[in-house]
Amino acid sequence: MTANTASPDKSASKDSAFRAYWRKVKIDMIKDFDAYLLVLPVIIYYLIFHYKPMYGAIIAFKNYSPAAGVMGSPWASNFGMQHFISFFSSHFFVRVIRNTLVISLTSLIVGFPAPIILALLLNEVRCDKYKRLVQTISYLPHFISTVVLCSIIVIFTKQGGLINQMLIPFGLKSGDMLGHAEYFVPVYVISGIWSSVGWGSIIYLAALTGIDQELYEAARIDGANRWQQTIHITLPGITGTIVILFILRMGSVMNVGFEKVMLLYNSGIYETADVISTYVYRRGLLDFSWSYSAAVGLFNSAINFILVVTFNKISSKVSEYSLW
Repeated sequence: MTANTASPDKSASKDSAFRAYWRKVKIDMIKDFDAYLLVLPVIIYYLIFHYKPMYGAIIAFKNYSPAAGVMGSPWASNFGMQHFISFFSSHFFVRVIRNTLVISLTSLIVGFPAPIILALLLNEVRCDKYKRLVQTISYLPHFISTVVLCSIIVIFTKQGGLINQMLIPFGLKSGDMLGHAEYFVPVYVISGIWSSVGWGSIIYLAALTGIDQELYEAARIDGANRWQQTIHITLPGITGTIVILFILRMGSVMNVGFEKVMLLYNSGIYETADVISTYVYRRGLLDFSWSYSAAVGLFNSAINFILVVTFNKISSKVSEYSLW
């Protein structure tokens, strides 16, 4: 009898809390109407270009035909999982997964610390003119389009190119560097660091400005040198920024730059250069296997989502920083 009478009271309490919450939201929207109006275009953009296209992911479980449409196309065999099974059993599966992880993890290990190191070095520079000069030079490659950037890389690494000639005395194989499969990953990673290190350091430089300068004064009074100040004050001061950006970066481990790979690779180096995004492009747009390519892309997105959630959970357990 007690349980029966308590249930309606609990339900009424939930309804009351729900109405109170939406009443508070309504009051806030009226109070800050201009702020909500400002963010409205962003919400519309994400609804149209990010959430609405999710509807098309259903073709990964169907034998899609443009004539029949998404809903009219028949479901794939094996309860809609046929395209996933075909990808997992394909000899391309190991190759594209391996290449994607090798390129992405190499870029992460080598490239992620690069803007942090640059920001720390610039933070120690006391000459403002020199600091601005270095920042300007390091920022410029970010504004070069991918097509132009890849054209520069191809010219410099081809036979007779500047970089090619500089590395031949150190044992570089003759011919175009991008014609040798073993050189693709180093070229891709190093050129990526060159083009993004300056721009990526902006966030860390901004984080460094938020560190209390009195901490440095106290450390100098205690006899701490520059290195000790960096280890015990500077790095702990930007740890939150580093962790958040690392979690976001882990969410794109399976997403290797499609445009750059497409512009640099060729059929002779598919063994080390072919990644998930380029494989999806060839199967979907060149071979017209829309459902198969959608299944591969959906698998890729699912892995990225799992990585973000996993590393965010780990970060929240071992530190006080997380995305949510």
